[in-house]
Amino acid sequence: MFEDPLDTQVGHPSPLDVVVDLEATMAMWAAERLGQIDLLRRAYLADAEAAGQRFTDVVLRGLRLELASASRITEHAAGNLIALAEAMVHRYPKALHALERARITERHAEILVGGLDELDPQLRAGVFDRALAFAEQQPVGEFRRSLRNLVDSARVVTLAERHEAALSQRRVYVEPVEDGMAWTHLLGPQVEAHAAYGRATAIAKTILAQDGETRTLDQIRADVMADLLIEGTMAAHPSEARGIRATVVVTVPALALLEDSDEAVVASGADPATVEGIGPIPIARARELCGGDATWMRVLTHPETGMILSVGRTQYSPPAALKRLVKWRADRCMGPGCGMPASRCEVDHTIAWEHGGATSLENLAPLCKGHHKVKHHGGWHLRQLPDSGGAVEWMSPSGRRYVVAPERRVPVFTVSGGSPQVHGTDRPPF
Repeated sequence: MFEDPLDTQVGHPSPLDVVVDLEATMAMWAAERLGQIDLLRRAYLADAEAAGQRFTDVVLRGLRLELASASRITEHAAGNLIALAEAMVHRYPKALHALERARITERHAEILVGGLDELDPQLRAGVFDRALAFAEQQPVGEFRRSLRNLVDSARVVTLAERHEAALSQRRVYVEPVEDGMAWTHLLGPQVEAHAAYGRATAIAKTILAQDGETRTLDQIRADVMADLLIEGTMAAHPSEARGIRATVVVTVPALALLEDSDEAVVASGADPATVEGIGPIPIARARELCGGDATWMRVLTHPETGMILSVGRTQYSPPAALKRLVKWRADRCMGPGCGMPASRCEVDHTIAWEHGGATSLENLAPLCKGHHKVKHHGGWHLRQLPDSGGAVEWMSPSGRRYVVAPERRVPVFTVSGGSPQVHGTDRPPF
């Protein structure tokens, strides 16, 4: 009798359950493989030492060749496996144990090693436990971002020096390609690069909405950047696009802003200044941005906010201040594992307006177009978890639950003994 592979009655696990179980098994075998590869590496070195061979690089090259040949992979891939195995067995045994228990995947392990190996051993030891906790809780894309932020925060003392050294390498060059085309490469500060791209995108979207426009967004964006660089004017653009300026979201905790150096920021226990989609920046650069042009959006931490948290059911579209707050809190799309910056997302009513949802902080979250479409047409159910500070629960059509937490939490203010008390966050906005 033919058996339906989608039959999920008692005794018949669903295909998704099988896939998840297989993923766990693959993680366990990956840990075993890494252990055996490092055992092989040590055996090679021991045999070479016994034979009087002193050139370790030559010995390891021979190991890479044999492992690659036996496994039918490239020598480059074999070298990466050997390096990963050595790191997991000797520098990060707790991570190897997590992989053995299928609490992380092999890809998590690769990202963990690549990120933490950038740090000095002393700094590495101070952030490892948090990094492993992120790896066990987050999907790969989100973990990569969290680890990058964690590493940058650990290195904040040297951030200004490294940025200054990197800044001296800024340049522009043209790379010709086929059919009369070329790439123009600009290496410069991330803040300015994101701002330029954001402005070009905003202008391009305005032009795209014009009647009769047939170009794609990518094509218009390229034309806009060429117009601005070559002519320096926007005379060829519609009037609606001419007033658009760059927008960058800079978050500077007040304690950090009061300090005179990045070393003092770390010593005070304050969080570093950050830019949306980029991460920590030197405190001197933060001061420059916060005191600069009015087109920058500044988010300074202070308990007297005056922020608009809700307009209830009085209007569908959130006020500009509330929309900015929703995006600032999330920092990115609130879809599971999505890294789209919140500035490029749509602010969505978690409970739809037509179903009684309010235009309030507790019912608004940024979603990219793809996840917005999945939410409304993919059979998923969403809700913001009470007292979570904006965490969104996604329930899949198969009944699986995924929780996405925002990057930041908006504080709750109460009055106790005549003085305001802040609850729910260590990074209150404004």
